[in-house]
Amino acid sequence: MHTHPLANWYRSHFETQLHGRYITLDAIFPLLQKLPSHNNVQQIGTSVLHRPIHSLTIGNGEKKILMWSQMHGNESTTTKAVFDLLHFLNDDSEASRAILANCTLCVIPMLNPDGAQAYTRVNANEIDLNRDAQALSQPESVVLKAVFDEFQPDYCFNLHGQRTIFSAGNHDKSAIVSFLTPSEDEQRSVTPNRQKSMEIIVRMNEMLQKLIPNHVGRYDDGFNLNCVGDTFQSLGIPTVLFEAGHFPGDYQREKTRELIFYALIEAIQYISSTEITGAYTDAYFQIPENKKQHYDIILKNVQTEQNEVLDLGIMYKEVLKNGKIHFEPYIEDKKILKKSFAHKIIDFQDTIAQKYIFQSFSLEDQVIEYLRKFNKIDN
Repeated sequence: MHTHPLANWYRSHFETQLHGRYITLDAIFPLLQKLPSHNNVQQIGTSVLHRPIHSLTIGNGEKKILMWSQMHGNESTTTKAVFDLLHFLNDDSEASRAILANCTLCVIPMLNPDGAQAYTRVNANEIDLNRDAQALSQPESVVLKAVFDEFQPDYCFNLHGQRTIFSAGNHDKSAIVSFLTPSEDEQRSVTPNRQKSMEIIVRMNEMLQKLIPNHVGRYDDGFNLNCVGDTFQSLGIPTVLFEAGHFPGDYQREKTRELIFYALIEAIQYISSTEITGAYTDAYFQIPENKKQHYDIILKNVQTEQNEVLDLGIMYKEVLKNGKIHFEPYIEDKKILKKSFAHKIIDFQDTIAQKYIFQSFSLEDQVIEYLRKFNKIDN
């Protein structure tokens, strides 16, 4: 496993004011205000609950890249990476100068501030903005489409986060980062636009394989024109979906954030320095597809008072309490487990846990209490 060339720079330059999973407009607004004037920060609209939505434009090159984050309010990892990226672009280095000379970036760091505040996927009208690309029924959707029409990007980066259930293929390898070039028709045709975004993804994957080998996945490309990526791809703009997933033990998604930063830098530098033709599609399809194969925890050989022995598949639910995200365990599957792997396995036969005997009539409450006491991951 390698270290990224920017690792030392990153450790001393990442945005320290953003940490954890709960990232709101209140957290990013002061950072937007502090950006240098050449970032051209402006309010481009408001949410359902009248919270401002901002964009910033930086660079003056011919190649135009539009990116947006927190379309789903509880997918905040890429927002942190975006601000790390802005630190890089505003650092006066040869690399940043080259990017800004060749590219113009338009960034919407938080498209769904109401969802971010409530820590929900949907907006305040309980609409999934990533299923509203055709109807444009929500003010946030209208804002994004208006920016798209006015900016006329050459490339789009659709920045998301994904759950801990995903593996990179049918292997015990979490999908730490996943990518997709969305389809633009029901046949999922490999069009020139898709080929260009595939080439960018292949480049990012080559870099990430050195850092997190076998932990990169390829997201499902089922066609749905209501999705923003599919719509923008169908309008002729090569679009890349980024999915920030689970690095082992990293429930706050700080290591994943760093990897997304490296992926963004790789993609932008590649666009900046390369005439992209879409020549590497075979390598794209060699990236393993995401599979839903992981529990957060498997408890093996749990014994009840009735001498029943169970395997339990545990997942965490992310719950907002008092301005902090808490990871609340629940039993998803008992005995016959539907998934193959877990981020942590506790075997009650060969660990200190073996002294615990559970009453079967209140099994769930007892298991949850055990996990809260002995397996806390909130920080």
